Amino acid sequence: RNGDVIPQVQDPNAWVNLTTGAWCYFDNDASNGTKYGKLYNWYAVNDPRGLAPKGYHIPSDAEWTQLCDYLGGESEAGTKMKSTSGWFENRNGTNSSGFSGLPGGARSAFGPFDAVGGLGGWWSSTEYIQGTAWYRWLYFDFDYVDRTTTIKAQGFSVRCIKD
Repeated sequence: RNGDVIPQVQDPNAWVNLTTGAWCYFDNDASNGTKYGKLYNWYAVNDPRGLAPKGYHIPSDAEWTQLCDYLGGESEAGTKMKSTSGWFENRNGTNSSGFSGLPGGARSAFGPFDAVGGLGGWWSSTEYIQGTAWYRWLYFDFDYVDRTTTIKAQGFSVRCIKD
């Protein structure tokens, strides 16, 4: 938010050892950025300088829960949040929520990329226990939204909400 650069980290060995904010494109391919956006580690999400633009913030775990509840609960929200195209096996959603969740994949905390076309994961701003944080994910094979935790070095998408 303050204009400081968040580094792009392509090297998998460097990604593994990060404890500061970073981003990458899926498979380090800028064309994936055009389609899916960037993948961030949680250190970028939690940086006190602010990842979200002024007037926006990264949703907390409670705000994600509020969205899912509004959409009928986790078991119904997934279909409503998935985009209408782009998912494996044509397992697209209705996007009736307007969320337009794309299957942008993830970057493992250990460096490799996985699941573009099959999974979309979005960070929350809420830490769980030391070294882990909450996130939500959509998967091509399921109609629900999953709420879980993972280590902070994982790379997921970020969705900002207006303050």
